[in-house]
Amino acid sequence: MTHNFKTTNIRGKNYVEVNERIKYFRTSPDYAGFSLSSTMIHFDADSCVIQATICDAQGKVIASGYAQEDRTSSNINRTSYVENCETSAWGRALANLGIGIDTSIASSNEVSMAIAKQEKQEAKPAPKSTPKAPEVQSDEVIELYEKAVFTLEGIKDEAERVKMRNAILNKYGEVYTPQQIESLSKI
Repeated sequence: MTHNFKTTNIRGKNYVEVNERIKYFRTSPDYAGFSLSSTMIHFDADSCVIQATICDAQGKVIASGYAQEDRTSSNINRTSYVENCETSAWGRALANLGIGIDTSIASSNEVSMAIAKQEKQEAKPAPKSTPKAPEVQSDEVIELYEKAVFTLEGIKDEAERVKMRNAILNKYGEVYTPQQIESLSKI
């Protein structure tokens, strides 16, 4: 028997809200004893990345999901980018478990935020020039690159890996060498 989830229509397509997925997960006997937890993968004053993990009653990882949010991407994110990131990660993990994916894996929350980010990007003027990565990289940049490789290699879902890789390259691509960018693009 399929569950009839409340959806939100965004640009002609219906998306299940994260709270609907959570309510179903917490009340369905199919998931009795299961847990949903969050791990901060990256955090600074401008952005964060969170992984949500779902374990069965025996503690075995069943599904996970990642999300990335920038503090400046929307008005609500100015004060709540960590909370929004965690909610999105939960939605992705629950979707990867199979909850509320009849129309889309993305939740209405996630799609709304993505549209807001796109509209903000479209409103920005194109940069005049792209800064070049320094020929000799600092230990901090090397460590940042190694963390990116580790993070990407840990993501099994291709769509999630692409999303994370794009987020990493958008944020830090200007400090990586062309070889590092090419290497990340192959992961």
